[in-house]
Amino acid sequence: MTETSIFDTRVSWVRLALALLVSVIGSAGMWTIILILPDVQAEFGVSRAGASLPYTATMIGFALGNYLIGRAVDRFGLAGSLAATAVLMGSAYGAALMAPTIGVLAAAQFFIGFGSAASFGPLIADVSQWFLKRRGLAVAIAASGNYISGAVWPLVLAGVLAEDGWRSAYVVVALACVVVMLPLTWTLRQGLPKNAMATSDAAAALRASRTGLSARALTLLLAVAGIGCCVAMAMPQVHIVAYCVDLGYGPAVGGEMLSLMLLFGVASRLVSGVMADKLGGVLTLLIGSTLQMLALFLYLPTTGLMSLYLVSMVFGLSQGGIVPSYAVIVREYLPAREAGARVGFVMMSTIVGMALGGWLSGVIYDVTGSYQWAFLNGIGFNALNVAVISYILLRSRPKAMPVPA
Repeated sequence: MTETSIFDTRVSWVRLALALLVSVIGSAGMWTIILILPDVQAEFGVSRAGASLPYTATMIGFALGNYLIGRAVDRFGLAGSLAATAVLMGSAYGAALMAPTIGVLAAAQFFIGFGSAASFGPLIADVSQWFLKRRGLAVAIAASGNYISGAVWPLVLAGVLAEDGWRSAYVVVALACVVVMLPLTWTLRQGLPKNAMATSDAAAALRASRTGLSARALTLLLAVAGIGCCVAMAMPQVHIVAYCVDLGYGPAVGGEMLSLMLLFGVASRLVSGVMADKLGGVLTLLIGSTLQMLALFLYLPTTGLMSLYLVSMVFGLSQGGIVPSYAVIVREYLPAREAGARVGFVMMSTIVGMALGGWLSGVIYDVTGSYQWAFLNGIGFNALNVAVISYILLRSRPKAMPVPA
């Protein structure tokens, strides 16, 4: 078997399908707290910002998990890390459903978020190792598990939430992590031969040399860009249910709107994956980020029910491919042997942005009494992202040779 014969094969696609299934279950931790935000605020008698703290704790755990578990995967492999986090998530959901205070719930959500991280950045980094020609599409499919999870779980848990409350819904998710996800991790135990990584490392080194940026500098720039785009992304994703409640449409409509947003986000991720294979990760990311900023502007004058459904669809179509593009860029420019740690670090920055954006939007709402300034705050952070990615794109272009005198 040659070094390149293991890439883009049937084994690669089967592994991708299994990873996608694991991601749909494991990523539930990101979305369940959003579904119960209005119930948590009512039960514990806290402000909107206070009710957002468990979400922020979830995203902090998710951020740290992307980096730390990514490093563990580089060293010890994927399957063991996933199995450990499946057990951790099941236990953390059990602690959360018995939480007597908002503080205890936030602490449990931190560990739920940490465990969920294994199903995102580390899983995407692993999938990227098995593809060369179709890497952008493969990464987009793997990343779509996160959005499919966000679209499916609100529908799965809707009846339980309505009839038995959020604590019963957490029992269902805890069982899914232990009974379904844990056995699936065994199917991902096969690792990629180390010598195969050299094939993609040579091309990555060439691209990186064109920018004139060190690996550390490029990684930090991507991290700053990740924070900017995801502070913006968090406003609709985190607060759409609460926003619909404020407008009098109810949490069920907000949940449907979130599912619609994420389903169209899946479509966006797949299209962006194809684009990344054609245009490269940097340009694909810039296009997605610019479209996301335009979609945020559309939310400002929109309060009608059908208009909100339409704008949420547009937002999903615009932003779904942004986060996977970071993983593609890392794999295009940086060494394969560091994929887990570097993809994890950049993904950590995007999650920090989501956590910060979710919390900031709640604070702005409490201060102003509306979400208008929260949308404007997101637009400002989005502009920062566009500026950073434009800078990387300009430095990535081949330099013209000087004309001889």
